[in-house]
Amino acid sequence: MSTSPYHPPVKHSVEIAGHKTSISLEPVFWNLLRDAAAKRSLPLNALIADIDAQRILADTPPGLASAIRIWLTLEAARLHEADLERAG
Repeated sequence: MSTSPYHPPVKHSVEIAGHKTSISLEPVFWNLLRDAAAKRSLPLNALIADIDAQRILADTPPGLASAIRIWLTLEAARLHEADLERAG
């Protein structure tokens, strides 16, 4: 039995720069985020802190959950582009 990707957000506690907070993301995004952290050999909290630091620099920063979804989408696009370039 497979699990549907259409699942409501799930809240997780994280620590960013020594401050505890919670983030609600759909499971598919949590899985992608964990995979991205593992690929970079980073703890999940460290990757989230990096995304948070990038988010804060925006003219109109989105919420952290939105920033994570945006980052994951841009990361998927970067990886796809790199695959296309390798394929020539």
